[in-house]
Amino acid sequence: MTLTRDIMTAAPRCIGENDSLSIAAALMSELDVGALPICGEDRKLKGMLTDRDIVVRAVAEGLDPESTPARALAQGKPVTVDADDDIRIALDKMQEHQIRRLPVIEDHILVGIISQADIALSLAPEATGVTVEGISR
Repeated sequence: MTLTRDIMTAAPRCIGENDSLSIAAALMSELDVGALPICGEDRKLKGMLTDRDIVVRAVAEGLDPESTPARALAQGKPVTVDADDDIRIALDKMQEHQIRRLPVIEDHILVGIISQADIALSLAPEATGVTVEGISR
């Protein structure tokens, strides 16, 4: 049985919930990623922030990226998976919620992220194809 911890990208970088969107965008550029977890001072996951969120939900609506905190774009409770869950649970959640990146939690703390790339590099081509198709419908 493959666990989520077996294929996740461990120790992902977070953007602080009080950090500005411009800091988040700079970190995304530095890391060459399109999404970052939003974490609180307690290291608990508060949400996910994508480059699309910054452009479409903030800049296009006239929010100031220098003064708008990342937490302003965190909506609802993030979809997560436990580090010791079977990978099939993660794949099902990604498809059900049509998300490309799934935070991995252990004892309420963010410990990793599972992305489409992690799936493609770690699982059989069939599982990758089904998951990507389900996310993209």
